[in-house]
Amino acid sequence: MKDCIIHGMLEQRALRFAAIDGTQLVRDAQNTHGLSRVATAALGRQLLMTAICATLCKNDGDTVTTVLAGGGPGGNLVCVGRHGGLVKGYAADPSVELPLRADSKLDVRGYVGTSGKLTLIRDLGLKEPYVGMCNLISGEIAEDFAQYFTASEQTPSIVYLGVHENAADGFVTGAGGLLIQTMPDCPDEAIEHVMAAADCIPTLGTRLAEGESLDVILADLFDGLDAQTTDRFTPAFLCDCTRERLERALLSIGEKELREIIEQDGEAELTCQFCGKAYHFDREELEALLSEATDNGGTDEE
Repeated sequence: MKDCIIHGMLEQRALRFAAIDGTQLVRDAQNTHGLSRVATAALGRQLLMTAICATLCKNDGDTVTTVLAGGGPGGNLVCVGRHGGLVKGYAADPSVELPLRADSKLDVRGYVGTSGKLTLIRDLGLKEPYVGMCNLISGEIAEDFAQYFTASEQTPSIVYLGVHENAADGFVTGAGGLLIQTMPDCPDEAIEHVMAAADCIPTLGTRLAEGESLDVILADLFDGLDAQTTDRFTPAFLCDCTRERLERALLSIGEKELREIIEQDGEAELTCQFCGKAYHFDREELEALLSEATDNGGTDEE
């Protein structure tokens, strides 16, 4: 079954929801980066929410970047989402593994840390991107995103994110998430109805791991809440790096540094952090970039 994101409304359009089955998406991220079990759970959760946020973008060129900098052994976790739910992401240290918690669950909090911030950057093609942030409150990621939406964007939100893995080999058996947000002037009664059903939301990930479809699960979770589906998307873990982007990265280091690379190494190889693809530049290509940098007015001072 393909991954999917479903948007909809609840309680006579008093609240909106976005739900994701991102099982294959998280598997692809795990395979791309060689993620440990706890890194898979952490980055997987962040990718799921970033994909949901990306489907809220209105234009093809809009992007959403989320950064978890909690001070944990995993280092910073960075994800970028594009229109339609296409995402890429990486963890600074994907190989760290931690002992299970006392309740035999993966220690995502220990991996992420709790001493930093969650930053969300929306680039909507305007002169400056919108940057919002909040302090991490748990390091479990779902609670941190709920805090961000509620405190930084003044939108009361319920967030669930779950990644289920096989205990023996770490194979991802199910990965899903759910975002529920109030609309302007949402009546208290509608919120109470949704909160009454909230205890069942954490079963979403388990049911995906057991093979149930997202449509069936949502129909059950939202029974009696006047749920209406408004849109569907097909998310994917997909990097959009290109050779041209890496060329711009080389140009950005400046004429002096580029000249030093040519003189000392005669070549360069840049690796995309998001997908691990390597781009090799030989001396001739570097000299062409140096000529371009010089023609564009590079004037490094000694």
